[in-house]
Amino acid sequence: MFAKKCSHIIALPFVLAGLIYFVIGIVCWLVPWLLLFGIIMLIFFRDPERKIGDGIVAAADGVIREITDDDQFLNISTFMNVHNVHVNRAPISGKVTAIERVKGSFSPAFMGNAGENSRVMIDLDTDIGPVRIIQIAGIFAYRIMPYISVGQQVEKGDKIGIIRFGSRVDVIFPSRTVNHTVEIGRKMKAGMTTLAYPITNFREEESQ
Repeated sequence: MFAKKCSHIIALPFVLAGLIYFVIGIVCWLVPWLLLFGIIMLIFFRDPERKIGDGIVAAADGVIREITDDDQFLNISTFMNVHNVHVNRAPISGKVTAIERVKGSFSPAFMGNAGENSRVMIDLDTDIGPVRIIQIAGIFAYRIMPYISVGQQVEKGDKIGIIRFGSRVDVIFPSRTVNHTVEIGRKMKAGMTTLAYPITNFREEESQ
C-alpha cells in the first residue's frame, strides 16, 4: 500500500522513462536512473498496515529527539529519517478543532530553530484535553498534506497526513494529563509504539 496524494510523484519517473524509450527507441543512460528513482519513491511513499498499540501512540516513525515539559505542556518531538514511513497517525482519539498551515523556513529538522519551519498544526479535542500535533517540514520537504478536516472525528491510529520528504512531528499534551513512556533516542513506529498513558480524565477533573 502506498501513501495517499503521492501517486503522481511515484508514477512520474516511470512515465518519463517510458516516454524516453518510446521516443528514442533505445534504453539511454537516463532510463535506468529514472527507474531507480522510481523504485526509491515506491519505498519512500510506502504505507504499511499497522496494529495499533496501547495507550497514546506515536504520531510518526522515527527517533525521539527532544522531550520538554514546562509544567504546562509536554512536547515530544520525533525526527523522521529518509528510510522511515512518512505517513503520520493520530496519537489519540478526538475531534479535529483546527488545522493551521504556517509558512516558514526550511532548516534541517534536527536543528533548534526547526520549530520555525513551514508546518501544519492540528488541534484535537480529546478526553485528556487539547492535544496539538505539529507536522514540521525539513530542508528537503516538498509539502505537508493533511488527510483530515476540521470537525472530523479521528480515532487513535488513524492516518492524518504525510510530510513529503520530511521530517519532524511534535505532539503536545497538557502536562498533568499524561505520563510519557519514552526517552530521547527511542525508535518509534506511528500508531504502534506507546508514547504515553493518560494519568486522569481531564474532563472529569475540569468539572470538579
